[in-house]
Amino acid sequence: MGGRAPPPIMTYDRVMRLGIDFGTTRTVVAASDRGNYPIVSFADANGDAHEYVPSVVAEQNGALLFGFDALAAASGGAALVRSFKRALGSPHVTAHTTMTIGELQVPLVDVLTGFLGHLRGEIVERSNVPRKKTDREITAIVAVPAHAHGAQRWLTLEAFRRAGYAVRTLMNEPSAAALEYTHRQAKTVSARRTRVVVYDLGGGTFDASLVRVDGGRHDVLGTAGHNRLGGDDFDEALCDLVLARAGTRPVTPLARAVLLDACRDAKERITPQSKRVVLDVGEDEVVVSVADFYEQASTLVERTIDVMRPLLGPLGDDNDLDELAGIYTVGGGSGLPLVARVLRDRFGRRVYRSPFPAAACAIGLAIVADEASGFAVHDRLSRTFGVFREKDEGRALSFDALLRPDVPLGGAPLVRRYRAAHNVGHFRFVECASLRNGEPDGDVAPFAVVRFAFDARLRGRDLSQVAVVRLGDGPEIEERYHVDDNGLILVEIEDTAAGFVQSFRIAAPR
Repeated sequence: MGGRAPPPIMTYDRVMRLGIDFGTTRTVVAASDRGNYPIVSFADANGDAHEYVPSVVAEQNGALLFGFDALAAASGGAALVRSFKRALGSPHVTAHTTMTIGELQVPLVDVLTGFLGHLRGEIVERSNVPRKKTDREITAIVAVPAHAHGAQRWLTLEAFRRAGYAVRTLMNEPSAAALEYTHRQAKTVSARRTRVVVYDLGGGTFDASLVRVDGGRHDVLGTAGHNRLGGDDFDEALCDLVLARAGTRPVTPLARAVLLDACRDAKERITPQSKRVVLDVGEDEVVVSVADFYEQASTLVERTIDVMRPLLGPLGDDNDLDELAGIYTVGGGSGLPLVARVLRDRFGRRVYRSPFPAAACAIGLAIVADEASGFAVHDRLSRTFGVFREKDEGRALSFDALLRPDVPLGGAPLVRRYRAAHNVGHFRFVECASLRNGEPDGDVAPFAVVRFAFDARLRGRDLSQVAVVRLGDGPEIEERYHVDDNGLILVEIEDTAAGFVQSFRIAAPR
């Protein structure tokens, strides 16, 4: 990039403390600066300042480019991939997942690391953070979707660390935005109204959290979310409407991608006074009324409310929300006036919109990064973690829900002790969004398949070739399940008499 950086607005002595909201469409950074939390600005190729770096990657002549560099290359014909972060939300993503970018097949963790390394360079070289030596430590609090599964969390954390950041912790996005709410709207919280619902509609995901506020302490009481529902879906709805108005002539993938970008820009320019949206499709000008777009988009808003509704249970009926200080709308997608309109129709005047909806999460993260802020968040697991176990000598399976969404992050481990009944334990650990009739349901993500030799004579053998049979009086087994501050789960299985232990996390790439 040839443009100059925006003028500096902050100074540091040794450590740069940042909050980083790695978003589906845009990545936003805020800094902790002596009790202030400014949004970091970045210069594009023309020297224009933006309060984000676009979360995009392009392939040009066998090399990957990121951010504004990728957009510049795409304008010259390079293959561009937007919203690559959405791949993290797949329940099947692993450390070995790859993605296609132009002519390249690249491990997803390398794409993430490359983008975050580029972001680090932009922070140091082309932002309004003063330039000092490039090896200065960057300590970051990093956001993840509240309902992110273990592989998603691990890959995010691993990519940040590989890219050179000292990550203090991962934090759920709406939990961070709750801090930005109380930082700005402290007067709405009282002894009677202590609950805040954060409505976070990002580019690719929707999250909501119910938070109880007591001074600087923020206790997350519950979370809900959808991994594939966000502002991108509103863009698609507008794009489909424009193409329907334009007629049935074929549209190439490239032309649709260009139109989708134009729809995103047009959507972000809609105000409460807007009556129509005008877009170019080929050589034709297509006009879509905002009312027609809202009719299509309202179903998406209703889906977010359906996702959020279980959080309102602890507050009573929808018409009896006496403990509610506010519903706080954040995320770039919440800027669409329709969102606030529908929420206010349901919940009245207690709906507040962040003055910086796209940056609210990053600002909240920066508040946490400030050790002198006096603000703290006590978060909980957002998904159910459990295991399918062998029963009836391997002829059947039973599911055991081990960790529920009310488990505090970083708390004491769950410990289970029992006398083994079989020669081999075959554990199939999974995470899931919910349970139905005691079984995993909705967005089920595999965690690990573990075979543990209860019979000591089998240790060291390939247990996949061993038939499961009943032992009778087997050894005493202890299982330990611990959730760390990042929402990552550690599983330990031990033969207590022999001191034989196996432990499992989300597997690192080899």
